[in-house]
Amino acid sequence: MLNRRQLRIKLLHVLYGFYQGEDRDPVVASKALEHSVHKMQELYVLLLLLIGSMQSMAIDRIESGRKKQLPTKEDLNPNTKFVTNRPLRILANSKNLQKASTELGVGWGDNQELLRKVFRGLLDHEEYIEYMASEERGFRHDREYLIRMFRKHMIQNEPFEDSLEEQSIFWNDDLDLCASMVIKTLKTIREEDDDFALLPLWRGDDDDRQFMETLFANALGQAEENEALITEAAANWDLERIALIDRILMKMALAEARSFPSIPLKVTLNEYIELSKYYSTPKSSGFINGILDQLFNA
Repeated sequence: MLNRRQLRIKLLHVLYGFYQGEDRDPVVASKALEHSVHKMQELYVLLLLLIGSMQSMAIDRIESGRKKQLPTKEDLNPNTKFVTNRPLRILANSKNLQKASTELGVGWGDNQELLRKVFRGLLDHEEYIEYMASEERGFRHDREYLIRMFRKHMIQNEPFEDSLEEQSIFWNDDLDLCASMVIKTLKTIREEDDDFALLPLWRGDDDDRQFMETLFANALGQAEENEALITEAAANWDLERIALIDRILMKMALAEARSFPSIPLKVTLNEYIELSKYYSTPKSSGFINGILDQLFNA
């Protein structure tokens, strides 16, 4: 599920695009925000499909081995532990997952070569080798190793990461949270299950969506006022020389502090300092900390 840090990141990206553009249309920016959220749901489904596709790759490999003119002993008596991995089979045959794939219009149909690269890399990965060599059996054992293979290889595969970057500008930032959602989903699958339920993107209440919409509206609505406050607090700085991303982060922080009095100021301050460490310059966090601390305590 979306968390508030991820929502802040999405807002930061959209606002950065908004202020860099010439039109600066709030309606267009709002649609971009919704699109960003939608793309995250797509990535979650694609990651589940990625895991499920590994079973068909493994089946094809076994069948190809058996059809060789001079099959080896291993070709004729393959290790089927991965193919029969119970959670993997549930993923591969999930009607709920296929329904979500169809509704969202996403899948790996045009990227079979990428899936083959991921699978070939998996065959040489220590987690896969260890799993296949182990004599231990059981649902929990299967699920544990499937999660390890996903976390340590499938989403840390260079061709896969390159593909994500090409498909959507949002997905590199979304990958960690979507991967955690996939792992959480795998942990919900039980041995007696024939299918599983996908996690919703939003919690049951509307608090997080309301947080996103309110922060977006107020970050834009209070932009001039908050920029004036920042200019006054940064009296020794030329505002034009302050990085755009830093100005946006500070305006977002001020809008959040005003809009959500239930969130402690220290929490808001720390959230935006952490974002600046990742998205801005090495010196930005100290600068933003100083300005916001001054304004929050005014």
